[in-house]
Amino acid sequence: MSAGDVKRARKGQGKARKGATVAVPEPKEAPRPKLPETLLILLGTGTPIPEPNASGPALAIVRGGISYLVDCGPGIVRRAMAAAQVGVPGLTPPQLTRLFITHLHSDHTAGLADLMLTPWVVGRVAPLEIHGPPGTRSMVEHILAAYAEDISIRTSGLEHSDLRAVTPVVHEYKAGLIYQDNQMKVRAFRVRHGSWPQAFGFRFESADRIIVVSGDTRPFSGLGRNYKGADILVHEAYSHAGFSRRTKDWQKYHAASHTSTLQLAKIANAAQPKLLVLVHQLLFGDTAEMMMAEVKSHYKGPAVYGRDLMVM
Repeated sequence: MSAGDVKRARKGQGKARKGATVAVPEPKEAPRPKLPETLLILLGTGTPIPEPNASGPALAIVRGGISYLVDCGPGIVRRAMAAAQVGVPGLTPPQLTRLFITHLHSDHTAGLADLMLTPWVVGRVAPLEIHGPPGTRSMVEHILAAYAEDISIRTSGLEHSDLRAVTPVVHEYKAGLIYQDNQMKVRAFRVRHGSWPQAFGFRFESADRIIVVSGDTRPFSGLGRNYKGADILVHEAYSHAGFSRRTKDWQKYHAASHTSTLQLAKIANAAQPKLLVLVHQLLFGDTAEMMMAEVKSHYKGPAVYGRDLMVM
């Protein structure tokens, strides 16, 4: 479902036309699908490769008008605003107040300064609450230092912005239950991503849905137990055929850091999510259709190729 479909599903379409000389009954509109209370919105499905149609890694889980962001790749604030403009709740800039970071790779965090500053400039009054692995606090402190002059002008000059609202509250987590409010639990689990000593995936649990986000990871024994019972499994993947055309050094890196389509199919067969969503797709010269064909040649469950601004 696209972000635009959400607006139509919430508001419905069409009214009876007036002024007709012959009364012809309007065809009945097919009922719109009922949206779950907990929504998944893909804000960025990209990789370090600067594809114009795929912003950096970021997604939102929204329930009760509250958004829980995962990762903050380049473009996150504008993608969130694009979703908000077509009716997705909880994603206007002032509402972006909760962030969960899987690991500190640049493609997953290059939008952090934007997320800290832009919503504040346009009206966020609450500080951004950031849950990240060790090293997150230092990253935030350096961003604040880099923008110290901007922050000073905006708080002491004519804008009269609130300094407290631009200063994030940082929680550096370890594996386990890392967040809970009256509608959402978030559990972090360790993954294996190349040389990173601290890389995680997340399991979001609400009353109506379990959404699991793999983060960047290679397959390893025990990973799948974190995926059990998922309504949606959001998982990174790379093309198996494209991988075979990479040089040996790149093959060594990708095999240690990421999950191939065939490996993902095996994982999904064991975990049996109600929906598998591919993101952070490394095509290596292949197409989305070829990549999905690789997955579906070994996995027969529901699966989609994730694109920016998809809503599920």
